[in-house]
Amino acid sequence: MTYFRDLGLTIGWHGVKQQRNPWMDGPVYVTQCPIKPEMNFTYEVKVSDEEGTLWWHAHSDWTRVGVHGAIVIYPEEGSTYPYPRPHDAEEILVFGAWYTYDVNLEVIESAGSDQPGSDSYTINSQPGDFCPCSREGTYHWEVEYGKTYLLRLVNAAMNAELFFSIAGHNMTVVGMDASNLKPFETTYVVIEAGQTMNILVTTNQEPGQYYMAVRQCFTGEATFSEFDKTNVTAILQYNGSVTPPSSVPYLPTFLPNFYEKYAAMSFRSKLKSLYPQDAYVPKNVTTRMYIIANLQAYKVNDTSNFSITTLNNVSWVNPGVDVLQAYYYNLSGFYTDDFPNNPPTFYDFVAFDLGANTTFASLGTKVKVLEYGEEVEMVFQSSNVLNASVDHPMHLHGHSFYVVGSGDGDFDFVEDPKTYNLFDPPKLNTATIQKSGWLAIRFKATNPGVWLLHCHVERHYSWGMNTVFIVKNGGTPETTIRGPPPNMPVCDDPFSINLDGLNDSSFYSEYRAL
Repeated sequence: MTYFRDLGLTIGWHGVKQQRNPWMDGPVYVTQCPIKPEMNFTYEVKVSDEEGTLWWHAHSDWTRVGVHGAIVIYPEEGSTYPYPRPHDAEEILVFGAWYTYDVNLEVIESAGSDQPGSDSYTINSQPGDFCPCSREGTYHWEVEYGKTYLLRLVNAAMNAELFFSIAGHNMTVVGMDASNLKPFETTYVVIEAGQTMNILVTTNQEPGQYYMAVRQCFTGEATFSEFDKTNVTAILQYNGSVTPPSSVPYLPTFLPNFYEKYAAMSFRSKLKSLYPQDAYVPKNVTTRMYIIANLQAYKVNDTSNFSITTLNNVSWVNPGVDVLQAYYYNLSGFYTDDFPNNPPTFYDFVAFDLGANTTFASLGTKVKVLEYGEEVEMVFQSSNVLNASVDHPMHLHGHSFYVVGSGDGDFDFVEDPKTYNLFDPPKLNTATIQKSGWLAIRFKATNPGVWLLHCHVERHYSWGMNTVFIVKNGGTPETTIRGPPPNMPVCDDPFSINLDGLNDSSFYSEYRAL
């Protein structure tokens, strides 16, 4: 690709494991530096066991708001779908966010304070009939009566998990994050920021027009009303049926309202792998991590503070040279390998009115190093510091993981592991820590390289809710990182040349200047 804007750019291949080839993974300052304006870089994208729907997007600043698209991975030649085959017909719906201004400029100007909310969500780039500016361009999907269609969903919205429903039609969920699920029927779905989903829709209703509708699932405090409340629509239209304006499409009756977090939790509780996974779920866990996801106010001095997000009270700082190059070439001073397995202190993480200074937050480029083949369990805990607990969709690059458990409240280290699903847990790459709750995942580190872990809410990612795993080589050519391509983008070192001498005041001035 060749890039022509005045900002740097990288492209990430969301959910594609890029086995042994982290050079092509894309996250800025993790596996590469930005592609400079008028320069080009060729990505190599190679799938392994993924099957279904994934997506690609810009992985630098907030440019992914308009730079993204779906990736469709069909069953291997000679094999079939593990569910009733659709009638050779499918559709892709990409849910996005629309801003009426330069979102990257707004992010720069609002650094350290709340970041911009969208003016509308979209379905295939259109807000739909309830937004006058979009009425003429509302997306239409034409279908035949009596057929079953495969509908591929992508949530490319910047900061929101979304409810989706089709008027008059049930849906059968069959896949998520390019992994097959036990089919289940539902009247609505909830799709997290960054997730993809495959559903089957049978067109068995009276021919006509039916709204497909999206709205945000909001899990913040109900007293906070400043979020995107647009009701976004597209139209499922039977071939040969009447066309506007002589008819009004049917409206969905089962689309949850904005605040129905329990509808989202109920939907997620139904996710199970299509086939038993007990032979593959890691059982010999050697690394256990308890990771607290926090929104905190960072004090710069007596008169200044700004918002940061943290994992185990560490807010990520991008280095001047991407972590992959620093690791591969053994360059010192760009990161430290001391990301903590546990938070610095334990308290009632979900209590109300926790103080802003409940625990001390630090800035750093701290990574976690894993041996090849190591089996890892991560329990994520959503914290309610500043009464700001919300759902966090956590996304891991380079690996899929098994979601073995989730629940409300503080994680109970004795009782909650007894509830784990080790038989048929869903295998995903993005999963939700629910508001004031916990999420347990397991994976086996069999992809050598440098891999980002982050919240896929862009606001939280921008503020530092991420870390990096370095998976060491396994000792054979087949378990060793491939060498770098010859034309990796050159780093400009936007911060100090390395972490030596980094201090909070210098970081804050750089942060404000971005």
